[in-house]
Amino acid sequence: MGTALLTDRYELTMLDAAIGSGTHDRECVFEVFTRRLPSSRRYGVVAGTGRLLSLIEEFRFGDAELGWLRDNAVVRPETVDWLADYSFTGSISGYREGELFFAGSPILVIDGSFAEAVLLETLTLSVLNYDSAVASAAARMVSAASGRPLVEMGSRRTGERSAVAAARAAFIAGFIATSNLEAGRSWGIPTMGTAAHSFTLLHDSEEAAFQAQVDALGPATTLLVDTNDIASGVELAVRVAGTALGAVRIDSGDLPVQVAAVRAQLDSLGATGTRITVTNDLDEYTIASLRAAPVDSYGVGTSLVTGSGHPASGMVYKLVSHRDSAGNWVNVEKKSAGKATVGGRKFPVRSLSNGVAVAETIYVDSAPDANSSERTLLADLVTAGTADQRYIGAAGTALARIHHASAINELPDDAFRLSRGEPVIPTDYRRGIT
Repeated sequence: MGTALLTDRYELTMLDAAIGSGTHDRECVFEVFTRRLPSSRRYGVVAGTGRLLSLIEEFRFGDAELGWLRDNAVVRPETVDWLADYSFTGSISGYREGELFFAGSPILVIDGSFAEAVLLETLTLSVLNYDSAVASAAARMVSAASGRPLVEMGSRRTGERSAVAAARAAFIAGFIATSNLEAGRSWGIPTMGTAAHSFTLLHDSEEAAFQAQVDALGPATTLLVDTNDIASGVELAVRVAGTALGAVRIDSGDLPVQVAAVRAQLDSLGATGTRITVTNDLDEYTIASLRAAPVDSYGVGTSLVTGSGHPASGMVYKLVSHRDSAGNWVNVEKKSAGKATVGGRKFPVRSLSNGVAVAETIYVDSAPDANSSERTLLADLVTAGTADQRYIGAAGTALARIHHASAINELPDDAFRLSRGEPVIPTDYRRGIT
């Protein structure tokens, strides 16, 4: 299935009018950025880039799409004919997936004709806005967990395709696994899962349910102990699986109190190596509140796949420069109150001091001189219509995870505070000479 109609109608009507005026072939530079971070966030995490590159490769208008456009008179017949041969032949640069971003960061730069580039607006924003929101929330949860592993398990709390995207974004930001099998198949993410309360309730007794699970999965499995009474469930779990029981899962109750009690009970029963995992509507704040509790791992669902209160990253796709009728480059920008943009091609760098990020500088119209204390942020993602295959698929997802770990290690300690605050490093524009 192609991706060409995963877009808004006005992309095509703009194309239609531009073809009519003869401006559709003007060379343009579009830019993706967010005007501001959510008030409680000190940084954002770029995610979705690898998915987007694959979707752009599939962005074609086949007979079915062209027929629908023609039958519904969305655009004029000559524009339908133009779309029949569409493929993106321009170039795209951007922040590597897993990179950190701030207000104004030009995380994606699209070079191409107006006609080719404008059609990618909605698809680009739908991918980057959602995936980056999930990754940004996931990164906060990872830091709150202080090294304890987290598993993504929010598939039933979002759309079926969003669930796969969310699992991928969370993995890039540091989660270790997902419950979603399609995410495992598509992106090479480890999958985990054992049983829900319905499995326990299916059986004649909790003991029978535990025995069936242990018989199928072995004593190293994780048994869900809160279907009835937690203390009784823990005792029964150890009796059935023995002291080699892998883990118990708690999905309800006052977690700090319950976890402490369960740890003490497991130890008293000789199951000192049995781990405790919790999965009760967690977010970064509840995870942080459990730092002193003997929790071994976390499973996170609803809060993660909804961006922990910020389900979109506020990214926009704006024209910043184009050639005029004489072939000269013209910088363009919006003046709208509260929505002003900065025109011109951007060259962003991250300034470091002893390996710690201290600022992001966005040079406008000219690249900066080489400086060993500045890290260049734009990478070539698509060249003359061909995507760099390193950033696509399971291998690209793994690469993004590695890059994120490196980028987040550059942040100062203040970045990981969960209280409201300003972006952890300032963003500064420096305009060069065109």
